Amino acid sequence: MKEVYLAIDFGGGSGRVIAGSFHQGQLELETISRFSNRQVKLGRHTYWDFLSLFQDMKEGIKAAARKGYRIKSIGIDTWGVDFGLIDKQGNLLGNPICYRDPFTNGLPEELFAGDSASKHYATAGIQIMPINTIYQLYGLKKENDARLEIADKLLFTPDLFSYFLTGVANNEYSIASTSELLDARKRDWNRELIQDMGLPQHLFGEIVMPGSKRGTLKPDIATELGIDYPVEVIAVGSHDTASAIRALPPTQHPAGRAFLSSGTWSLLGIELDEPILTDEARKAGFTNEGGASGKICFLQNITGLWILQRLRAQWEEQGKEIDYGKLIADAEHADITSTIDVDAPEFQNPTDMEAAIASHCSKSGQRIPTTQGEFMLCIMQSLANRYKRGIDELNRLIGRPIEELCIIGGGNQNRLLNRLTQEALGIPVVSGPVEATAIGNILVQAEALKTI
Repeated sequence: MKEVYLAIDFGGGSGRVIAGSFHQGQLELETISRFSNRQVKLGRHTYWDFLSLFQDMKEGIKAAARKGYRIKSIGIDTWGVDFGLIDKQGNLLGNPICYRDPFTNGLPEELFAGDSASKHYATAGIQIMPINTIYQLYGLKKENDARLEIADKLLFTPDLFSYFLTGVANNEYSIASTSELLDARKRDWNRELIQDMGLPQHLFGEIVMPGSKRGTLKPDIATELGIDYPVEVIAVGSHDTASAIRALPPTQHPAGRAFLSSGTWSLLGIELDEPILTDEARKAGFTNEGGASGKICFLQNITGLWILQRLRAQWEEQGKEIDYGKLIADAEHADITSTIDVDAPEFQNPTDMEAAIASHCSKSGQRIPTTQGEFMLCIMQSLANRYKRGIDELNRLIGRPIEELCIIGGGNQNRLLNRLTQEALGIPVVSGPVEATAIGNILVQAEALKTI
């Protein structure tokens, strides 16, 4: 019977269940199932459909069991910052709010004004962004949301999936670090901050490190999935970025190799032993997130392929070309030098992405793209320029030059963006694994069970 590890990877637009097995020293991957993930607007907020995602995950696990595979363990990773609340009976108190919901806009400035932002960063070390957990909780408190009064535990999205599989409630370190509620040096909750915000201390439970055993499948879940043996659920790098970085290939420049995890978001940074908590790092927009191998992922969160993804969705609705290869080919033959600030607020979630780009170019006195190829080239030139600025800032903050950039994740298949990035940076740009997140997820599971 083939033994497999299941990596369950939830992204902002889709999820998948991937089986990993080791054969003659090689890791082999097999996609068991894929499913969509969508945001649902209901009343005043935009939510994730957690119930559908949980069912889709179970169907994927069941499909692996039906193939006759013996599942050694399961690891779950998701996007960061979002969470669910459960009561003392273990009931979910509503679907998790999506980080793109605008109800947190303006809250960072309200919560941390003046010098307090510098003092806060010196402990938390996380880039202050309105999407972060801390501002979602602050927003709920301002709304007098009853869930905060009756909740027993706060569980980040991967913690929530793990809880309903095992019945064990805890918080994995890498995903908790995205909340802006940890002490970056202690790698534990910032209890003083939580108290100052008037949040119930009991919401914030035990933090477990990647490689820890979270629990085994509950008997009723195992029976439902057709599994008649114990299956461990392992705390991997539950933040998908942490799992992806765990899959970085070997390099001749370990101290000078930066990574770029390229997908809906672009995560640009370097692995460090300890956080950098200076005000210079804060002003440059760097964050100190937890890694999957005892490291700090010192990085910038940059709007990545989200802009392209929204454009393609818009073009599909209009009946235009959406084939990625064709669009990139058109961009290669386009002739336009206009660029945009990819991190500008108007690109976070506009109703018309094409119009947002056109307006940005017009206001900055640049030529407005007119063809699909020109829009594509404009975005990719803008991303390459943004990566150049990030590397320059990284060089200054760590005090040594970055000698190589390794691009991992699905975005590294964009050959034009890779070339433009190398031209902008002037250093070697190498391609790491496309399935970096699943690979890193499975490696941590295999290490936890001492297979490798």
